[in-house]
Amino acid sequence: MYPHTTRRELLTDAFDRVLETVREVLDGITPEQLTARADHGANSVAWLVWHLTRVQDDHLAGVAGSEQLWTVGGWVERFRPPYDVEATGYGQTSADVGALRVTADMLTGYHDAVHRATVDYLATLTDQDYPRVVDQRWDPPVTLAVRLMSVLNDATQHAGQAAYVRGLLERR
Repeated sequence: MYPHTTRRELLTDAFDRVLETVREVLDGITPEQLTARADHGANSVAWLVWHLTRVQDDHLAGVAGSEQLWTVGGWVERFRPPYDVEATGYGQTSADVGALRVTADMLTGYHDAVHRATVDYLATLTDQDYPRVVDQRWDPPVTLAVRLMSVLNDATQHAGQAAYVRGLLERR
């Protein structure tokens, strides 16, 4: 039997797995590998990790009613991205993807901070919290459970993509 029995435990375990993948992808990566792209329209490892972390930070802050670590944690000043402060990566062009210049340490630090905030928030939840509607703009309206699964799905996909890109680059 799987040792996790509550929603909180399962979600925490899943976000822990994203963290583990992000750390593995960034561990020992060269600056060239970090920003390399399989072709001119592809995403880099740096952009994929930045994007998945920005989305997690943005969406979790939204449901928690807190500020994004991107702004209040000083990350935007450290990264100094060539985008609007509120950018999370959605709708960005190939040129936008190619313009991001960061270090693996910056990405690891930001993702670690967002992960800690995520796990801390999950620890506050009870089973009664998950059906709460957090976004009325959709039909049907989005509940907390659905938003958390959406963020997790996005993070998992992009972490896997980053791992794949790094693997491609290592075989070049």
